[in-house]
Amino acid sequence: MAASASILLFSFVVLLLILAQPLGKSMAKLVDGDAGPLRAGFERRLWWLCGIRQQEMSWLSYFWAIMAINLVGILVLFAILMLQDRLPLNPQHFAPMSWHLALNTAISFVTNTNWQAYSGENTLSYFSQMAGLTVQNFLSAASGIAVAFALIRAFSRHSVQTLGNAWQDLLRITLYLLLPLSLLLALFFVSQGVLQNVNDYQSVQTLAGHSQTLPMGPIASQESIKLLGTNGGGFLGVNSAHPFENPNALTNFVQMLAILLIPAALCFTFGEAVRDRRQGHALLAAMTLMFILAAIVVIWAEFNGNPHLLAAGASSPFNMEGKETRFGILNSALYAVVTTAASCGAVNAMHDSFTALGGMVPMLLMQIGEVIFGGVGSGLYGMILFVLLAVFIAGLMIGRSPEYLGKKIEIREMKMTALAILVTPTLVLIGTALAIATDAGRAGILNPGPHGFSEVLYALSSAANNNGSAFAGLSVNTPFWNLLLAVAMFVGRFAIILPVLAIAGSLVVKKAQPAGAGTLPSYGPLFIGLLTGTVLLVAALTFVPVLAIGPVAEHLQLLNH
Repeated sequence: MAASASILLFSFVVLLLILAQPLGKSMAKLVDGDAGPLRAGFERRLWWLCGIRQQEMSWLSYFWAIMAINLVGILVLFAILMLQDRLPLNPQHFAPMSWHLALNTAISFVTNTNWQAYSGENTLSYFSQMAGLTVQNFLSAASGIAVAFALIRAFSRHSVQTLGNAWQDLLRITLYLLLPLSLLLALFFVSQGVLQNVNDYQSVQTLAGHSQTLPMGPIASQESIKLLGTNGGGFLGVNSAHPFENPNALTNFVQMLAILLIPAALCFTFGEAVRDRRQGHALLAAMTLMFILAAIVVIWAEFNGNPHLLAAGASSPFNMEGKETRFGILNSALYAVVTTAASCGAVNAMHDSFTALGGMVPMLLMQIGEVIFGGVGSGLYGMILFVLLAVFIAGLMIGRSPEYLGKKIEIREMKMTALAILVTPTLVLIGTALAIATDAGRAGILNPGPHGFSEVLYALSSAANNNGSAFAGLSVNTPFWNLLLAVAMFVGRFAIILPVLAIAGSLVVKKAQPAGAGTLPSYGPLFIGLLTGTVLLVAALTFVPVLAIGPVAEHLQLLNH
């Protein structure tokens, strides 16, 4: 087991870094606005056609541009879901969603969360999947990357007022990054057996002589951007545990790479854009270190499983409950860590069936803020927030004004950093308390005791941090739960983007100061250790008490019975 786990983890991390480096360098050209002579003429016509002005934006204008396209996206997707019975490409004649489920789903996909309180193949038409969900998968991913680009420019530029043009960034990211990668990945998936059609559902006879209806649909095209954009919403109800979405071990491995590819590449982008590759390498090293530790814990927990199985006569305590036999414990455990380290939510196993400790780690990865690679864009700017906090703490320890990449970190930046870091813990803790304290919230809990509490805590952690995976075990398709989670998803996305862009606007006007004898180098083992410790300390101080009530208590119950 140890040898197999080491080989899988090592090969995964090495391949990820090999693929991410050239992609990160190419994305740095998008940050710099380097269109090249051939693309410049095309872009001028594109800006004119779309009515985009070419002047750059202040941080506040950039924020309102991001908000505008996302608010319009919520309205359009909500309308599609409410009117899908009157729209084309609905061969199964699915009815409209209820208003609260449609609102929850619209906010979910626009905020890059992709929380699904429904089963896709039994609820949504092909038009809703393609024109609704898939379009928002692209736009939500592009929005996160655009905000990361704006923050990167705050460090690479000096003494200016602007952070770029949001409309140009969104189009460039979509056209030059997301679309080409998604097309290549979709073609690969089709070659491996992932479905891509608009046929009626097929009725077949099973070997046992029973009739079974097989879902059809344009799955590969949604699958590719679901992974690359760290969206996570599956075309089918069981997501990547279904053979039509994830046919074999090769597609499973490629899916995990696809989820972390752009978040890892953005670290290289950061280093290239600020003209100091060591900065990007330091962020990537901290992310990779915490990722490997999390994977080791989950793999260990699932292979140790339930010791009482041995006493009951089982040949091993391994926890295969809720896992696909095609992938087994090793690939299921690593997939769970990948999808919760990123802001993805795609799953190939039932996280609710993991052991108490095996399920606690994915929950904690989300609660940290999904900065261990994190979502496309959101992972990078989330980690930079912790960088600012780390250099501030270091400055306090040595009695020196903190600075990062030559920019002094002052009161305004630290207030915005504290606000952004505290948004999601506040949503998670208050939302969990509200669900536990109200009749409408408790009505959705099907499992008593610590595990039921863990399911509620996981749901709020997933929504507020824009992940989208679930422990399940909750009846969440009710007005209370749909609205509670919708608020958590919306606030958890945009209440962080606002202070991040405010920080960017504050830093971009500052001059870069040359490093002095007392400057803390923001690279190397010492800084990587400081950054890692800061991330873990904030998470521990915030969430250890509620984790003790949920998964820790459940684990202790297992040992005492």
